[in-house]
Amino acid sequence: MEKQELEETKHITSVSLETQSMKTQINQESKFKEIRNVFMGIDIGSVSIKILLLDEQENIIERLWLRNQGSPIESSKKGLAQLKRQLEDHGILNKIRIIGVGTTGSARYLIKSVIGGDIAKTEIIAHAVAAIHYNPEVRTILEIGGQDSKIIILRNGIVSDFAMNSVCAAGTGSFLDHQASRLGIPIEKFGEYALRASENVTIAGRCGVFAESDMIHKAQMGYSKESIIRGLCDALVRNYLNNVGKGKEIEEPILFQGGVAFNKGLIKAFQEELHKKVIVPENGLNIMMGAYGAALLVKEEAERTQKMIGTWETKFRGFDLLHFDFETKAFQCQGCPNRCEVVSVYMHKKDEETGEEKKELVARWGDRCGKWAVY
Repeated sequence: MEKQELEETKHITSVSLETQSMKTQINQESKFKEIRNVFMGIDIGSVSIKILLLDEQENIIERLWLRNQGSPIESSKKGLAQLKRQLEDHGILNKIRIIGVGTTGSARYLIKSVIGGDIAKTEIIAHAVAAIHYNPEVRTILEIGGQDSKIIILRNGIVSDFAMNSVCAAGTGSFLDHQASRLGIPIEKFGEYALRASENVTIAGRCGVFAESDMIHKAQMGYSKESIIRGLCDALVRNYLNNVGKGKEIEEPILFQGGVAFNKGLIKAFQEELHKKVIVPENGLNIMMGAYGAALLVKEEAERTQKMIGTWETKFRGFDLLHFDFETKAFQCQGCPNRCEVVSVYMHKKDEETGEEKKELVARWGDRCGKWAVY
């Protein structure tokens, strides 16, 4: 994480604290009597992409979740195509105007350059802003995603501490997906199996490889799937608290965010280990909090810019970008001993007058000194 982003994280302020809970999703055509300005938040990581549309009154207009399929660029284009279809199905595609786009997640800079985003923020900032908006009193955020996990400590609406674990995937969504598949259980039912367990089983949870080996061993000893899954949930919670949460003051209210928060077994394991209530955002919003935070942040940026200079114009390329091709290239700068890896993104499009294909540099980042940077 860059120094500027660390400072930004430490001094994050809350967004719209007056709202006690998220506004309900609105899809009815009757609600759109005139064109409505909306803000888009995109959270793209290693496993999935989440997109959320928010209007100026902070009502959620539309949202979607899709699994990534290797390429963040192709995933973002597929996500926008699906979003466009949903808006068409609800009869509101021509009744909204996207006036700001914010990105977050591990591929935030890449997607910002591809779609024409206006801001790119770290997951810490985005999740914290969304959590504060959902519950202004929140003091601890537990977030477990597809490939990493994090904890965010907030005091008086400000991030006071945080930690991330991206070295080992034990306990993350991809690990649980793998175990569910291996056991022949739908991942959606994983938590329910844990709740049905009648006995406690100790599973080694500090390493994904060891945890899987221990689960196989316990199965060979005759333990039921329910008991093994419960033991795994308990082990993953202990691993999370002893690593990501080590030394952190975990105080209520506690929000549990990310796709893994759908797992009822893990919710129960966290509550039993912490002896505190763990709150999961309702209506599936736990998995959308990064995108929600990104939308809130770009809305705040647009309002601040409008107030300061009297105008705001988004860089969003519109749904026409679905017809463009993008490519990324990287090189190692030799200008100093840092040997920074610089990434460039090019957009291919046809010249409207000549019909010839043009290659345009849309973004470049990765250098510490800013010599090559293009945003």
